[in-house]
Amino acid sequence: MSNFPDPVREGLQRGWKVLGGPHGALPERITCDVAIVGSGAGAGISAEVLTRAGLKVVLVEEGPLKSSSDFRQRESEAYPSLYQDSASRKTADKAISILQGRCVGGSTTVNWTSSFRTPESTLGFWQQRFGLQEYTRAALAPYFEQAERRLHISPWLAPPNENNALLQRGAEKLGIAASVIARNVKGCWNLGSCGMGCPTNAKQSMLVTTIPAALDQGATLLVQTRAEQLVLAGGKAQALHCVAVLPNGAPTTPAQTTTIVATHFVLAGGAINSPAVLLRSKAPDPHGLLGTRTFLHPVVMSAAVLEQRVEGWAGAPQTVYTDHYLETQPIDGPIGFKLEAPPLHPVILATTLPGHGQAQADLLAKFPHTHVLLALLRDGFHEQAPGGRVRLRGDGSALLDYPLTDFVMQGARRALLAMAELQFASGAQEVLPVHEMARPYGSWRQAREAIQALPMKPMLTKVVSAHVMGGCAMAAGEAQGVVRGDGRHWQIENLSVHDGSVFPTSVGANPQLSIYGITNRMAQGLAQHLTGEAPVALA
Repeated sequence: MSNFPDPVREGLQRGWKVLGGPHGALPERITCDVAIVGSGAGAGISAEVLTRAGLKVVLVEEGPLKSSSDFRQRESEAYPSLYQDSASRKTADKAISILQGRCVGGSTTVNWTSSFRTPESTLGFWQQRFGLQEYTRAALAPYFEQAERRLHISPWLAPPNENNALLQRGAEKLGIAASVIARNVKGCWNLGSCGMGCPTNAKQSMLVTTIPAALDQGATLLVQTRAEQLVLAGGKAQALHCVAVLPNGAPTTPAQTTTIVATHFVLAGGAINSPAVLLRSKAPDPHGLLGTRTFLHPVVMSAAVLEQRVEGWAGAPQTVYTDHYLETQPIDGPIGFKLEAPPLHPVILATTLPGHGQAQADLLAKFPHTHVLLALLRDGFHEQAPGGRVRLRGDGSALLDYPLTDFVMQGARRALLAMAELQFASGAQEVLPVHEMARPYGSWRQAREAIQALPMKPMLTKVVSAHVMGGCAMAAGEAQGVVRGDGRHWQIENLSVHDGSVFPTSVGANPQLSIYGITNRMAQGLAQHLTGEAPVALA
């Protein structure tokens, strides 16, 4: 696919203003109307909206600029170059592994394309508990519709791969509703390697949509450039200090820095990095909210072996889901969970499955026949699921402390039970709950008894996540949130946050479309505030 058109390389040849790393030295000082930290879902949407409004925008991205010419469907290349910590970012106690993008386009470059609007039950909770009365389904609908048109988000119409078809068939056997997932793709080749960057540019990530649109409008992109801290004085952000970094995130030698002076600053670095910038900046935090209530949708998994080949690496990665186990729980009751079927690739599978030595070799030998389900636990709606807290290490880097409470882990047990039952209903020969003390079980009765007896403890129960939310929560009053409902910081006049960190709870669904729609609304409001003109809708 090396001869496939590459819109990023074409844009660079047209003269896009990209600096940093291999694209040229950073200037000592840059001035602009809006400086945006990050280049993922919130940053990309904001950049397009603000540049279309005629504002001079600078984007700051810590990761490299990679494009379809670099995406060769190889885990060994993709994880070190496109993810935070080579796709192995950990919580403080190492009990949760986090997949989070670190490249131009952020996690939108490497996610699995699943697109859900914010559930109405979640919006209702935000209205009731955080005073966000404007966050109604009707009020947000136009902003979601714009994002869906811009990014070609629609239900996946092709038949599911076998990995997803098994979820569908198992749900049907149990009488559980299962539905098709909407995806942000255009002309998808159905390769299944979405998590390694799309080699055909079918995935409508920020890398090939909003970031190029902003650059075509004259925006500047700084890559391999870390936003260190804001200079704060008089209730305003005066400047943003940045440092050049190598592809692995280490500072360059000799050190190279740049200072960005802007009328307005937007943090959109994700729900771990955005709070970290404010913490390093010693931002005002009168109510002790900054970095708290950071949510992950903790994920537990269940593997199954089928008689037929599953080949979970081939075909669209996530196309079927069930919300049965969410909708049967009160939103503030026992923790509910969404079931999906993730893509299966050798490195991800081998580093996730329990065991070692011969036992793991035996599991991997069955790789072509292996099916996996995951359960996204909906954290943030119950006092015993308060999420985690972002803090700083001694060197100023971000660290997420996320305790796995008994309440959350009991939800994890129910999720393992639900997945095992569904997998046996779909025809599994054996099921392996992904837990260090579990083993493959040959019947639903055997699995049920074993799962009910498993110690649901961190490190024993394998927990992962690809969804980071909260830490700069929005609320109608400053005693409940770091930012207002429009994304503007309560104490810093010319600072906004436009990413998943503004969510006051987890979403209860894959969050990318929630970020697209909500930050579209915020960005249009900010454009109107800065220009005095009517907002320019997302194209």
